[in-house]
Amino acid sequence: EVQLVQSGGGLVQAGGSLRLSCAASGFTSDDYAIGWFRQVPGKEREGVSCISSNADSTYNADSVKDRFTTSTDNAKNTVYLQMNSLKPEDTAVYYCAAGRARSILQGTYPFWGQGTQVAVSS
Repeated sequence: EVQLVQSGGGLVQAGGSLRLSCAASGFTSDDYAIGWFRQVPGKEREGVSCISSNADSTYNADSVKDRFTTSTDNAKNTVYLQMNSLKPEDTAVYYCAAGRARSILQGTYPFWGQGTQVAVSS
């Protein structure tokens, strides 16, 4: 059974950093691409970052470019989203997702983590 368990998140001041973790089970992290998404109540889920299954390709949305980085630790079967220079507008519930193709489109991903709250105060 494919499972994604998220950890990290919390409350941070603007300009601070957080790291989200997405631990995979039921598959190895180099079998699937991982995407990171975020959602604010009342708004569409937004794709922010993704990494290919062999970790040789990443993509970051313009809204997080140069601030967020996705990386993989195959030994731990875990993918990370490092978030630096956080802004109040980054406040959202963040989700990781696994799928066969690297994409920023949520429909690409059949498997999802439980979500974790990130709150950035001004």
